[in-house]
Amino acid sequence: MKLKGARVFLLMALLCGLVSVSLFFPLLATTEQELETVAESSHFTATSRYADVLAFINALKGLSPWLRVETLCVSSEGRDVPLLILGAPPPTSPLELRHDKRLVVYFQANIHAGEVEGKEASLMLARDILFDKSSPYLDKLVILIAPIFNADGNEKISKENRRNQVGPEKGVGVRYNGQNLDLNRDGIKMESPEVQGLARNVLNRWDPVLLVDCHTTNGSYHKEPVTYVWPLNPNGDLSLISHLREKMMPWVNKTLKDKYNTLSIPYGNFMDYKEPEKGWRPAGPQSRYITNYIGLRNRMALLLENYAYADFKTRVYGNYFFLRAVLDYCYAHNSEILQLIQETDQRTIRKGSKPEATDIFATSYELKPLKDPVTILGWEMEVNPEAGSYPRVRKTDVERTYTIPYYCDYIPKTIIPFPFAYLLTVSDADIITKLDQHGILVEKLTVPVSLEVESFKVTEIKGAERIYQGHRMNSVKGEYVIETKDFPVGTILVRTAQPLGNLVAYLLEAESDDGLLVWNFFDKYIVPQWRRGPQTYPVYRLLKPTLLATQTVH
Repeated sequence: MKLKGARVFLLMALLCGLVSVSLFFPLLATTEQELETVAESSHFTATSRYADVLAFINALKGLSPWLRVETLCVSSEGRDVPLLILGAPPPTSPLELRHDKRLVVYFQANIHAGEVEGKEASLMLARDILFDKSSPYLDKLVILIAPIFNADGNEKISKENRRNQVGPEKGVGVRYNGQNLDLNRDGIKMESPEVQGLARNVLNRWDPVLLVDCHTTNGSYHKEPVTYVWPLNPNGDLSLISHLREKMMPWVNKTLKDKYNTLSIPYGNFMDYKEPEKGWRPAGPQSRYITNYIGLRNRMALLLENYAYADFKTRVYGNYFFLRAVLDYCYAHNSEILQLIQETDQRTIRKGSKPEATDIFATSYELKPLKDPVTILGWEMEVNPEAGSYPRVRKTDVERTYTIPYYCDYIPKTIIPFPFAYLLTVSDADIITKLDQHGILVEKLTVPVSLEVESFKVTEIKGAERIYQGHRMNSVKGEYVIETKDFPVGTILVRTAQPLGNLVAYLLEAESDDGLLVWNFFDKYIVPQWRRGPQTYPVYRLLKPTLLATQTVH
């Protein structure tokens, strides 16, 4: 009788035409040994639709007491995006973890719904952890899984999508969500229900120490089925980057090879296909990308990029084993990770409370290679001579091993002092709401005050010619000026002495490469409309610690 709820759900879905007959009947008699994903039951020729995912989750719920399901968000097309919570027992609320040493880790899949390996792998992983009585994880970890983050994009399955990759032959979904947005470009502007739900119902609610975001590459040819990279923005806490780069990922890489017989390399593409020896490089450091965004929040993150030219089954199992190896590491290093995260938060709060000369914010970066090169098992390549930023590349039959520089170390190039706080002279509801969505503490002055602050005088602002994610992104030039200014009651104050202090700076700095100014949130205040001269960015930098009378903005 455990499967009664799942049977009713499946019967209703069958009658509505949402689930195939071939899926329905096997699940009627599902046991722990028989429950399969669509990828498995189709012999890796197909991927799960939304109703298939819900049916699988409901079957899991009927078979295991160690699973709870919450709603991460409701998509723009009205679909509830499920969030699985695995624990022994699963906590009903984050409050239950206040005196609990279990780490919370979060796996996110299908953010690009043409890249479906993580969806299938994470469902398989949830099943295997819940049903494996000898599984070691749940006594030290609480595992959150969002297997179908982009539910709307998933339902647009077609054989015509992502034709460059090898399978599944029955098609996949699309990259964008129901708003035509790329969710992996929404980390700062946070305009989608999916990323708003990620912040509200995962990051701010459950506060996982680690996020793994599952993707599939579009790039270079190599033999390794799994690639990965850590947060790259140097405005995050560098101790987290160092831990991931120098300790965790070498351990995971070795475990993948030795325990799971799976090869992996750091994620990237050849910088020059005509001269591969020049180096290997991942995408940039901007925090519109979710993993870079997580790094600014003082948490660990990994971008997993499955290899598009491996067959679908190999990609799914590569993803599965990668998540397994990550759990192995978190389980073995539970106390160390917890201490690292606590120290990072404390260090950020201290930095904001009393910024020192060594505390800086980087407004531009220089890209340098790591000390150790990366070794890639690949082939010699032929490059189509046609001009363009994305040349046509064909691998030959000649195998070749490349040992080349790995360019992924972004070093601060131009810097400014890290401030004590920011004062906003515009009480814009959209901006305040955006800060709140990120989980940032916002206050307002209850007593007027005159302060020495640093202002940014805008001398030039340009919107991009091409619309990107619904925006004409800004580039800005200007100069900093020290001045004494009166701030009335009600002026918005945002301190950096909070765990999200690094994110505060990234969002509000005038010269941030991906902040709110870039994404047009301040356009109406700094673009000349009523006079010809330059205007002042309405966010002032308070450099020195100052006692201020404030109250929280709710």
